[in-house]
Amino acid sequence: MDDFYTEVPRPLIATARDHAPDEMFPSHSHARGQFAYAARGVISVHTPQGNWLVPPQRACWVPARLIHGMRMHGAVTMHNIFVDEAAIARRGLPPDCQVLDASPLLRQLLAEAVTVATLYAEESRDGRLMGLLLDEIAAARPLPLSAPLPQEPRLARLCMELLRQPTLDSSLDAMAAQAGMSRRTFTRQFRAQTGLAFAQWRQQACLLAAITRLAEGQAVTRVALDLGYASPSAFTAAFRRVLGQAPSAYLSQVTLD
Repeated sequence: MDDFYTEVPRPLIATARDHAPDEMFPSHSHARGQFAYAARGVISVHTPQGNWLVPPQRACWVPARLIHGMRMHGAVTMHNIFVDEAAIARRGLPPDCQVLDASPLLRQLLAEAVTVATLYAEESRDGRLMGLLLDEIAAARPLPLSAPLPQEPRLARLCMELLRQPTLDSSLDAMAAQAGMSRRTFTRQFRAQTGLAFAQWRQQACLLAAITRLAEGQAVTRVALDLGYASPSAFTAAFRRVLGQAPSAYLSQVTLD
C-alpha cells in the first residue's frame, strides 16, 4: 500500500491521515517498515502471529514485508513513518511487531515530521530532524499490548475463543482440560509458543479488550467487572501498571484533537 514511497530516495517518509470509526485495512504488507502512531483514537493490528492494540499517543512497529491488517476504533488520526530497510538495519529496529510507548520528544518529532516534504534535503534541518526521529523510534519502550497466537491448533483455537470473550475467570486448569492436555504440558507448550505464561497472556488479552471498550465509550466500572476484575480499583491498578496512567486520564486522550 506504500508502493509510491518504496521508490523515494529517503530513509524515512512521514504521512498523516484521518480515519473514520471502524475503517479497516485488509491484510497487506509494505516494502518498508511502518511506525504507525495513533495521534488520536485506537488502532488494532492483526497478523498471522497475533493481535496488537495501539492506544492514543502510542505506536506500533510493523516490520517490512510482514502481512498485517488494521482496524480503527473511534475516529483516528494516524501518523505513519515508513523506514527503508537500510535504516532499519542501521538502527537495529526490531524484527517483530511491537506496541511502543511514545516519549514527549518522540511525539513532538512526529508532529514535525508529517510537515516535512517527501524529498527533504538530507543535510538540512529536516534531514537532521528525521535522523533524530529514527533514533527516538529505536529507543521507544515496548508495551505489553499484544496477544501472540500459538501455532498448536488446540491452543490457537482456545486463544481465539478467549480473545472473542476475554475474562480473568478463565483458569489454567480449565484451559488445559479443554485442550486435552495435562496442566504441565499445557503450561510448557503455551510458554514455548507465545513467550508468555498463560496468566500473563490472559491479562494482556483482557487489557486489549478493555482499551477497545473504553474507546467505544463504555464505563470503566462496566468494563472492569465484565472482564472479571475483582473491583474497578483492581482494574485501574492493572491498567496503570501497563500504560502509566489511570483509565480516566487515558479516556481524555481517546478523542483528543
